[in-house]
Amino acid sequence: MTQASNVAAVDHAITSRMSARAFTQQAVSRELITEILQVASRAPSGTNTQPWKVYVLQGATRDGLIDKVCAAHEAIRANPEVAKQYVEPYDYYPTQWVSPYIDRRRENGWSLYGLLGIGKGDRVPMHEQQQRNFKFFDAPVGLMFTLDPIMGRGSLLDYGMFMQNIMVAARARGLHTCAQAAWNAFHSIILPHIGAGENEMLVCGMSLGYADASDKVNTLVTPRVPVDEFTHWVP
Repeated sequence: MTQASNVAAVDHAITSRMSARAFTQQAVSRELITEILQVASRAPSGTNTQPWKVYVLQGATRDGLIDKVCAAHEAIRANPEVAKQYVEPYDYYPTQWVSPYIDRRRENGWSLYGLLGIGKGDRVPMHEQQQRNFKFFDAPVGLMFTLDPIMGRGSLLDYGMFMQNIMVAARARGLHTCAQAAWNAFHSIILPHIGAGENEMLVCGMSLGYADASDKVNTLVTPRVPVDEFTHWVP
């Protein structure tokens, strides 16, 4: 391949990545998943610590986790006090939102719900859409990522680069993904289910598979801030 074709291939894998929220039932082979993870493992990490650990869920193990977490999610809906049992292992989001971040968050949420015809007061369909997270959006493969909590904040930066590699490598092979922090609150259910040890903290989950191009939810294109808005050229 020429340099131009290499650039085009890499750029396409990055720019065509999206958070797919509807997948087909087309199977993803163990060999293909392994290949993606092997490529992703070339991600950089501080002093080559490689802090990531990945659990792959398919078939019965995937379905069993879906049943457990969906049941917990329904229990919270029936009694909001139950939510106190499910606390995230670390603060993924800020405890206090400020602009412009809260504005982007709201825009993202209402763009998604608006596309699906869900209004602000539509609690039942909103709950059902939220629960789609805990069904891996029907993707045949679920990934769970864990980290030894003894590691520092820098390891989360390393982890982000590793996960981005997974998402880009998946796109290069015609697959889509959705990284999901929504699972984090249910780590007390997830970690025993996947057989994680006491020295493991849930970082997040991810759906992996072939996107359902016929589902309108996958037509959502999230905006990006222009380069000139977030870049400062230091004189």
